[in-house]
Amino acid sequence: MFNKGFNFTNVLFILAIAIVSGTIVYSQYIAQQIAGKERLAVEAWVEAERTILNATDTVSINLAAKIITENTTIPIIETDDKDQPTGNYVNLDSTAVAKDSLYLQKQLMAFKSYNKKPIEVKLKADDSNPIRYYYGQSKLYREAQWYPIVQLMLVFMFVWIVIYSLRTRHQSGQNQLWASMAKETAHQLGTPVSSLEGWLEILKEKDESKEIAHEIAKDINRLQLITDRFGKIGSTPKTELSSPFDRVNAVVDYIKKRSSEQVDFQLDPGNTSHLQCLLSPTLFDWVVENLLKNALDAMDGKGSIHITMTQQGNQLNILVKDSGKGIPNNQWKKVFQPGFTTKKRGWGIGLSLSKRIIEQYHKGQLFVQSSEIGKGTIFCIQLPS
Repeated sequence: MFNKGFNFTNVLFILAIAIVSGTIVYSQYIAQQIAGKERLAVEAWVEAERTILNATDTVSINLAAKIITENTTIPIIETDDKDQPTGNYVNLDSTAVAKDSLYLQKQLMAFKSYNKKPIEVKLKADDSNPIRYYYGQSKLYREAQWYPIVQLMLVFMFVWIVIYSLRTRHQSGQNQLWASMAKETAHQLGTPVSSLEGWLEILKEKDESKEIAHEIAKDINRLQLITDRFGKIGSTPKTELSSPFDRVNAVVDYIKKRSSEQVDFQLDPGNTSHLQCLLSPTLFDWVVENLLKNALDAMDGKGSIHITMTQQGNQLNILVKDSGKGIPNNQWKKVFQPGFTTKKRGWGIGLSLSKRIIEQYHKGQLFVQSSEIGKGTIFCIQLPS
């Protein structure tokens, strides 16, 4: 499902780029066409001005006046041969001209940057001081230029909404899947655990079986703990004030007794020995246990695991450092994806569930702080303290 969604997102993104690129090219073509027609319109307007100054017949004057009045969009400024405004202009704000003596000069500079070549008119054939006309961008031309930018924003907004919806849908489906699997696991474990408890009571009644019963009781308690953990996934677990150091210390002791003697465990509580946090003890222990087991797997049963706990302001940092194989940079985030694993055996859900427990249930963060191939990895748990 994720791959399909990812491929669809890529196709959607490429399609959006193609649409926008095509639109930009076409819009530039349209803008050039508009610019060409506007220059012809300005040339016609200038010719009409010249006609009014030189014509003697009424028909020519009326036709020229009609051409002049039809220009309601293109701003034009008339200058002398020294490029100084003569005071004759059209389609500019007359109020601004009256208030600001430099307004026409400012507009003239803008027009020159848009169209450096003015249209010149000689009233006489031997006139050495022609009148010049500079014109600016019409509203239609500006809209043609801005249109692809606006469309680009709309297309990318649409793509972002689709991608966000796909990710939200994928995450929601993934959460429902994990919750259902966890609850079903807890349900399936419940029946054999109850049965084992019954058999345990029978064994306790026999003197020769008391030692065996004691060991079986440990395993049953462990199964009950696992059942409780899975039962809490998918629901909102209750949190209580608890000592993170005590919880971590207990898990370290448990894992230490069940690991190789060639693994050196170190726990440095720093300034957190008496710190209390809101924790779901069962689930928090599970996270620490998963990190320690991953560290052991990465070291192949030989090396060191160093847990450092520090408080910085209102934040508790728990660093789990191992001397294992290390994780490539491009896999730092992938290790938390469901199903991702580098082991020959394993489902790849331990770190995914751990991240969910820390971030959703404890409002903290779990991430790979650093890792170096052949030297080890540091996982970081951050919790509000």
